[in-house]
Amino acid sequence: MSANEIRQKYLKFFESRGHKIIPSAPLIPENDPTTLFTSSGMQPLVLNLLGQPHPSGTRLVNSQKCIRTQDIEEVGDNRHTTFFEMLGNWSLGDYFKEEQLAWFYEFLTSEVSLSKDRLYVSVFEGDVSVPRDDESAGIWKKLGISENKIFHYGVKKNWWSRSGVPDLMPAGEPGGPDSEVFYEFTEVPHDPKFGSECHPNCECGRFLEIGNSVFMQYQKQADGSLKELPQKNVDFGGGLERLTAAAYNDPDIFKTDFFISAKKVLEDEIIDDSRGLRIILDHIRAAMFLIDSGVAPSNKDKGYVLRRLIRRAAAHAKIANCDLENGIVTLLTSAFVNEYSNTYPTLLKNKKDIIDEIENELTKFNKTLEAGIKLLGNAPSFDLYQSYGFPREVIEDLYEKRNIEFDENEFEAELKEHQDLSRTASKGMFKGGLQDRSEITTKYHTATHLLHAALRQVLGDHVHQAGSNITAERLRFDFSHPDKLTNQQIIQVEELINQKIAEDIPVTKVEMQKKQALAEGALAFFPEKYPDIANVYSIGGFSKELCGGPHVNSTAEIGSIKIFKEESLGSGTRRIYARIV
Repeated sequence: MSANEIRQKYLKFFESRGHKIIPSAPLIPENDPTTLFTSSGMQPLVLNLLGQPHPSGTRLVNSQKCIRTQDIEEVGDNRHTTFFEMLGNWSLGDYFKEEQLAWFYEFLTSEVSLSKDRLYVSVFEGDVSVPRDDESAGIWKKLGISENKIFHYGVKKNWWSRSGVPDLMPAGEPGGPDSEVFYEFTEVPHDPKFGSECHPNCECGRFLEIGNSVFMQYQKQADGSLKELPQKNVDFGGGLERLTAAAYNDPDIFKTDFFISAKKVLEDEIIDDSRGLRIILDHIRAAMFLIDSGVAPSNKDKGYVLRRLIRRAAAHAKIANCDLENGIVTLLTSAFVNEYSNTYPTLLKNKKDIIDEIENELTKFNKTLEAGIKLLGNAPSFDLYQSYGFPREVIEDLYEKRNIEFDENEFEAELKEHQDLSRTASKGMFKGGLQDRSEITTKYHTATHLLHAALRQVLGDHVHQAGSNITAERLRFDFSHPDKLTNQQIIQVEELINQKIAEDIPVTKVEMQKKQALAEGALAFFPEKYPDIANVYSIGGFSKELCGGPHVNSTAEIGSIKIFKEESLGSGTRRIYARIV
C-alpha cells in the first residue's frame, strides 16, 4: 500500500464519518510573526480549538504539509525528517475519547491492515493537578488492546500543550492528556544501551509512534490551576511517512515510496554512507517545498533555514565524493516532483525555479567552502559550523584529512551553548501560541490588503502576493513583479493607500462558497489554504480577498501608511516594508 493510498484512505475514512476535508495550510503561516513554519496540523486551527467557529463545521480532517527543524541534527537515522505530512482530524466540541480512539483503531486495523498484535498504546498517568486517564485506558481495553500493551507515562510524554508541561503553560492556554499509538517492529532487537527493558517510548528503534490523540479538555487559569473547558476538543496527528513505514513493516521511512525514485538517483553515487544519503534526500525534499512556498535562501529567518538545509545536503554529498551540481539536483528534484505533483500541483509549475534556486545556492556554498577551508587550524572549529554552515561531520573530515587535531570537548561546549540560546529564542517566538491579534497588528493586517490592491492598480494585475509578515512595528509584503519600483510608483502606491484610509471605507466580512467568491473577483493567491466555505473581506469596491482576519471596522482606524523600503527577493519577486505613522 503506497503512501498516497494511505493519505486518501485516511481522508475518505473520516469524511465518511461526517468530517469535512480541509486543505493543507501553507508551509509559511500568513500574517503570523510567532513562528517561521507550519509545524503541525493544529497550528492553523488554534483559534477554532479555543472556540471560534470554523466555516466547515465541527468535524475536520486533512493532510498538512509541515516543517520542523528543531531536531535537524537527528536527521540521518531511519525515522527523523525536517519535512513531513501530518494526517489530522479534529473534533471542535463534537465527539471525544470514545469515538476518536475507536475510529483510529479501526482505521489502522481495517484500512491499513496493521496487525493489532503489533499495536501498543500510551495514556496519561496523572499528576497533582490532573487525574489519571483511566477512561482512555478502558476504551483501549474494550477495543482489544491487552493490559500489558497499555503504558502509563507522565506529563513529559503524555500531556500536550503548545508550551509543554502544565507548569509552563501561560494563563488561558488549552491543553490536555494524550494517547499515543506505537507500532512494534518485532524483527528489530532491543539495544541494551537504551535501558535494560524495552517499552514503547524506548529509543532503540523497535517501536515507532504512528499517531497521537490529544484531548484538549483543560485551560490554565491565572491562579495556576487547570479548569475543564466547556468545549472539549480532539486534536489528532499522525505522520504519513511513519504510518507508511508501519504498513511496509519496515522501520526505515526512507524505504517508503516517497523516497524510492530519488534514492535510486543517489545510490549509484553514494555507496557506503546511509546516514549521508538520508540527510541529502530529506534536505533536498524540504528545500523543494520551501522554495515552492516562496522562500529564498538568505541569512535570516526562513531563508537561513533553507540555506542551511541546502548547504548541509551539499556538505554530506562532498564527504561521499558526490557532486550535487553535476545534474544530480535536477534528477533528485524531478523524482520528488513526480511523486508529489498530483497532490501538490504547484511543484510541477515551479520545478525549474526550484532547481535553479538550489543550484545557485550550491554554487555560493562552494565558494564558502573554499573560504572556510583557509581557516582550518587558524580559528575555532565551531566558527566553521556557526558562521560557514559546515556540518560537524564535514569539519571532522576536513581536520582528519589535514592532520589537524579536532578538539571535541571544545566543540561540544560551544554547540551546547548555541543550542541553549536557540531554544531560548524559540520559546520567545512561540510563547502564547496564537497569532498576534493586538489593535496595532489588526491595523497592519487591513493595511496589507490596501497595499495589495494598490500595487495591482498601479503596477498591473500580474502582481500576486508571495508572502507577508506583520509585527507591531511594521508590515512586510512580498509580491510578483519583474522590475524595481521607481520612486514615482512608490509614491503613487502610498498615496492611493492613504486616500482609501482617508475615505473611511467600511471593512465588511461575508462567509461564502470559495468558488463563488473567486468567480466574483475575490483574490486568493494561496487558494489551497481556504476551505470550501471561507471568509471574504471587502474594503468597498477597492479590495476583496479571502482571509482569516482579523481586520479593523473601517479604514480610518489605520492612520497613515509610509513605505520605507523596497527590495528584490530574487528573479521576479519584490518586497515592500511599510509602517503606520
